[in-house]
Amino acid sequence: MAGKSGKGRSRRGSQQSAVNSTEQPVSSAATLNNGTSNAQENGDVSLNDSNGAKPEVNDQNNATDQVLTKQAGIHLYPVSVKTQGGEKLELQLSPVDSVLDVRQFLLEAPETCYFTCYDLLLHAKDGIHHLEDYNEISEVADITSGSCLLEMVSAIYDDRSIRAHVHRTRELLSLSTLHSSLSTLLALQHETAKNASSRLGDTAKPDMAELESLGFMENIAGSLSNLLSSPSKDIKCVEYIVFSSFNPPPSHRRLSGDLLYLDVATLEGNKYCTTGTTKGFYVNSSTGNVLDPKPHKSSFEATTLVGLLQKISPKFKKAFREILESKASAHPFENVQCLLLPNTWLGLYPVPDHKRDASRAENALTLSFGSELIGMQRDWNEELQSCREFPHASQQERILRDRALHKVTSDFVDAAMSGALGVINRCIPPINPTDPECFHMYVHNNIFFSFAVDSDLEQLSRKQGSEENSKVQTKVSTQNNSEKLENGQEQGNHRVPDGDESAVPNTDNINAIEARSPDMPAESQLSESEQATYASANNDLKGTKAYQEADVPGLYNLAMAIIDYRGHRVVAQSVLPGILQGDKSDSLLYGSVDNGKKICWSEDFHSKLLEAAKRLHLKEHTVLDGSGNAVVLAAPVECKGIVGSDDRHYLLDLMRATPRDANYTGPGSRFCILRPELISSFCHAEAGKGSEKASHLKLVHPVSDSLNPSSTEEVVKPEDNAASATSETQDVEKDEKQKLQDLSHSRSEDESKEILFNPNVFTEFKLAGDPEEIASDEENVQKASLYLKDVVLPKFIQDLCILEVSPMDGQTLTEALHAHGINVRYIGKIADGIKHMPHLWDLCTNEIVVRSVKHIVKDILRDAEDHDLAHAVSHFFNSLLGKVHSVSSKGVGNISHSKSQKKAHSGSHSPGKPSKGQAKSPIGGYTKKKQSLYLNITSDSLWADIQEFAKLKYQFELPEDSRQRVKKISVVRNLCQKVGITIAARKYDFDASSPFQASDILNIQPVVKHAIPVCSEAKDLIETGKIQLAEGDLPEAFTLFSQAFTLLQQVTGPMHREVANCCRYLAMVAYHAGDMAGAIIQQHKELIINERCLGLDHPDTAHSYGNMALFYHGLKQTELALRHMSRALLLLGLSSGTDHPDVAATFINVAMMYHDFGKVDTSLRYLQEALKKNEKLLGEDHIQTAVCYHALAIVFNSMGAFKLSYQHEKKTYDILVKQLGEEDARTKEAQNWMKAFKMRELQANAQKQKGENPNSVSAQKAIDILKAHPDLIQAFQAAAVSGGTGSSANKLMNNAVLGEGLPRSHGRGVDERAARAAAEVRKKAAAKGLTIRPQGVPVPSPPPLTQLINIMSAGDAANNNEVIDKGVEESANGYAPTNAVEDLEKEYINQTPPAGLGLGLASLDGKKRKTKAKGSSS
Repeated sequence: MAGKSGKGRSRRGSQQSAVNSTEQPVSSAATLNNGTSNAQENGDVSLNDSNGAKPEVNDQNNATDQVLTKQAGIHLYPVSVKTQGGEKLELQLSPVDSVLDVRQFLLEAPETCYFTCYDLLLHAKDGIHHLEDYNEISEVADITSGSCLLEMVSAIYDDRSIRAHVHRTRELLSLSTLHSSLSTLLALQHETAKNASSRLGDTAKPDMAELESLGFMENIAGSLSNLLSSPSKDIKCVEYIVFSSFNPPPSHRRLSGDLLYLDVATLEGNKYCTTGTTKGFYVNSSTGNVLDPKPHKSSFEATTLVGLLQKISPKFKKAFREILESKASAHPFENVQCLLLPNTWLGLYPVPDHKRDASRAENALTLSFGSELIGMQRDWNEELQSCREFPHASQQERILRDRALHKVTSDFVDAAMSGALGVINRCIPPINPTDPECFHMYVHNNIFFSFAVDSDLEQLSRKQGSEENSKVQTKVSTQNNSEKLENGQEQGNHRVPDGDESAVPNTDNINAIEARSPDMPAESQLSESEQATYASANNDLKGTKAYQEADVPGLYNLAMAIIDYRGHRVVAQSVLPGILQGDKSDSLLYGSVDNGKKICWSEDFHSKLLEAAKRLHLKEHTVLDGSGNAVVLAAPVECKGIVGSDDRHYLLDLMRATPRDANYTGPGSRFCILRPELISSFCHAEAGKGSEKASHLKLVHPVSDSLNPSSTEEVVKPEDNAASATSETQDVEKDEKQKLQDLSHSRSEDESKEILFNPNVFTEFKLAGDPEEIASDEENVQKASLYLKDVVLPKFIQDLCILEVSPMDGQTLTEALHAHGINVRYIGKIADGIKHMPHLWDLCTNEIVVRSVKHIVKDILRDAEDHDLAHAVSHFFNSLLGKVHSVSSKGVGNISHSKSQKKAHSGSHSPGKPSKGQAKSPIGGYTKKKQSLYLNITSDSLWADIQEFAKLKYQFELPEDSRQRVKKISVVRNLCQKVGITIAARKYDFDASSPFQASDILNIQPVVKHAIPVCSEAKDLIETGKIQLAEGDLPEAFTLFSQAFTLLQQVTGPMHREVANCCRYLAMVAYHAGDMAGAIIQQHKELIINERCLGLDHPDTAHSYGNMALFYHGLKQTELALRHMSRALLLLGLSSGTDHPDVAATFINVAMMYHDFGKVDTSLRYLQEALKKNEKLLGEDHIQTAVCYHALAIVFNSMGAFKLSYQHEKKTYDILVKQLGEEDARTKEAQNWMKAFKMRELQANAQKQKGENPNSVSAQKAIDILKAHPDLIQAFQAAAVSGGTGSSANKLMNNAVLGEGLPRSHGRGVDERAARAAAEVRKKAAAKGLTIRPQGVPVPSPPPLTQLINIMSAGDAANNNEVIDKGVEESANGYAPTNAVEDLEKEYINQTPPAGLGLGLASLDGKKRKTKAKGSSS
């Protein structure tokens, strides 16, 4: 019914989520039309006066959203609704809205949210129409003419609908579905405090507290508890509502309409037994253990459960109203359901009390493993394929199709996740219990489940075992060589490109690792050869997604998801029709099920795959099967084309939808393939090269000089291709020969324009055809692989160094790598290329550590018994981050070695369920375990394994001090997110030997990988909008982003990452248009979506808080802005640590906010810290360092310290000249600032010579600040020391700081104490060699305060004789320096805030845009 129809999808279209929406950052409620609430947005009608709404801001909100709707091309018409209770409300509907959309609107309106079972009648001019759920309104009646009325008419309950109604009622009686953003709470607190002060008549400027302190960033472990806000207090409406033990109704009562019985206890202490019938609910007369079905009172009956409870309990009525008020006052996005919530790695501490909840217990027992409450299990495959067959010619048809696909796939992933938990927890029996446990398969809820093994850990175990037993190693190598010959692997190995050995891991080691020992049990050998691995499962998911996006009519793929839980990897797929009733080989029409021994072929399949191959850059090619027969394929050999019992053509096992990476061709790298992003980038780059060459050239030159010089052709002539393919297919039947020839010729024209890749080169499969064609295919793959190594990798490293790409944590680093087409296995090479960037080096090494140790902790989780999980995880964390020594004499060896010893007795490792295979088998029998695996771990052995794994997997040597240098909080966070562990949010003492206790491990959650489709049209609109935004065309950009927003809302609902991107860009458009209020509205939406879809501490969430802060600052709400900045700093510190350029950039923004607020001392402290970080992380000549100097110049100018302003701006100018050149606009702007500061300095000196002292107040303020904060002197010194020798002022400051040639001020002579103190510090520092600057200059002690004040006073008359260019002198004569410089300051603060926020928003987004463009074009 309606309660289920809108699951995972909210209001349709941007108009429904935006019109009159409650935007808390600006106002706490929205105005309502005619005293009634909009059903899709607001709560009870009487709420709008109590929340202090601001009409002018609401008008802005409504105007923005109305323009949004208009730009999106949606026309809305008012339709009145008459509810079952007789109330009336008004909806804004579009003719293209479906009836299900209307039901969703009504489900979210406070007046109708508890009605679930009703029919809709549309009263139009041409009569009364009954609306069916799956119809569009326009198909039934014309609502554009007006005067339409929707009437809700009570419908008859059945078993399913009445249980859904009870479930919906329970859901409404809880605030657990309300997810309040911290930003909303901050805005409410600020508004409350503001209203309170206004009532008290306090008009004084509030004294704003400083952001805790700078020191809080250094202790991230102590800030964990600040991430999570205390749970909101739930409003209690009833004691309980549970299904009565009278259920099920007896047969004679069933014939009278009874469907179920409920026991209800009200807050007044009364207990009732209620009957749910086909017509509604009433209180029966049962009091004891005997059912009395007679109504208790005639007044105690209603069509809904809420209506009945309101009659029997006044306290329920009041509390229910409070709940509706709370939900109505929240932002509408905070009430929307979010699919696939991100795993939280932190849990509340202390752990909240667990209280009795009968409803929760019933749901846990009845809604297990992804099954429906009552009714048949869903046929996921039929639903998915039917949705794919929807028409999609018009845009509206595409929207409906995309929405249906998104909904079905999302529901499938949710059900697959629940089913995988049931499989791993042994609640679901296997369908093949007699097979080895590692090959157990499961079918539940029409989903097929199987296990994948961790082959990487197997490699490490075998490598270590082979190193310890040379005899076994020799045997293994011998057997491996023989297996290579038998399997035809020499065919692929001899094709390693010349000169590429450096990119290929040591093949001798890999051979030893990959070989199977003759002593290994048959089951283990079988699992390695046939069972899916982590890599093959990942590739299969990516291949499935690629073919889904290719969207070839008549070619189908199964729904698929990968679930990692408790160390196991479960692959979930929809059930292929007919697969469980017969052998799949009977219906195999294409590909091979026996690794190429027999290859099937079908013309129908081949034609469909050819169409997909064109879109995926795959080439039609010829291979030989085991009998030597030539077969022409357009897909990998191991793919399987099967016709299901529904007569649809399904394509399975798409592990190699892209060609193999020629840089990794050893036997252990079978599934090392190139990413589709790289293939697209390479083809685009080659097309660009081809277009630049003369049109008469038919041969394309190699990509780079590093390519094989003997390879001179990239693509042979298509005619030769067709001829060679024909010559190799002589053994094919004659009737098929002509068809294949025609297919080849039909492709010739396209092939000449586009690069196509043979997916089967550098594999064990034998290629047929012309040798030149094979060599050309191999060369293409080599070129793409070398393009990755020689072009993409260096460019990515360069982008990292210049902050074009600025990842904050492991997740954003991985996303950046993938966006550029780089596989994570190259992270070691990236780390080697950024050793000079400390924050990037730490980020890469931390990611390598986490990815290495992830395999070990999963092995521990697989091995641990249920009662041992918390102890195992805490012991592991202590070994990783503490100091755990040998627990017992058995724990001497490292984990992998002990595991390899264990396998010799247990007979199997980790395929499927190793812990259950070794400890307790569900089939029967017990194997006593001598000792839990985790007890063998010590800190030394664990880190030895990590270093070995990093070398094996990533070809990277972790530094010896990596154990001490690792960022512990960042590593814990990253590892918990990857494995699904939740720890207590408390302060951890990482200096202790055992910082973690078993009680700190709160939960283990599943981690899901999926291929849920998104709206490609919306993504294209976003990309086009970004281009328009970069070109400054704000109206066109706004139109495009609005259209994308509308499309995404209709397809995915508001809770989606792409919707957040749209909101961010809409906020940027509003910001650049000067509409700060509109920017806040859109930015708040993005923040809520990011918090709920990405996580509270995701870097994007942190940047959302930073952007919100800048927008609030633009509205002069600086205190609220600083509170958001405080949150941004906390989140950035958790994800990246304190040493990151984004943290320094945030410090600069905080400093400028304090500067505007008048707290110059605090501003200088943050700027000093930002300067230190940028010089440490990026170097003294980086542009971000120049930003710090410029910000310091601005602050010193406001203090009247014009000489220091000039010095810092001179440093800014020098850096920009060095990095950008003198002609760059930013360099010229810095030069103008220098001139302005110099003119103000000259004017101040001139006034001083006349006896005036215009800056006495500023000078005294500077003196007071320096006296209060002596540490600020270091900032002046650092700037002066590195300020160069461009002027006498710089020389003066250098000499003062170094203690040499100290200045004479007002004839007092040299301060001997300062000279002696500075010389002594310099001498001691040089002797110890501890505090030497990069230039070899020791860090001096601060000179006396008087000298700095003298310098700031700019009293040296000699400086007045400096030569100033004519233009500056002419400007100085008629110059109003105060107003001009203030204008420049205003322009700087409002338009060019530093480092990536504000216009930093534009620059940050510009970087992302450039990065994406380069990734696609490079």
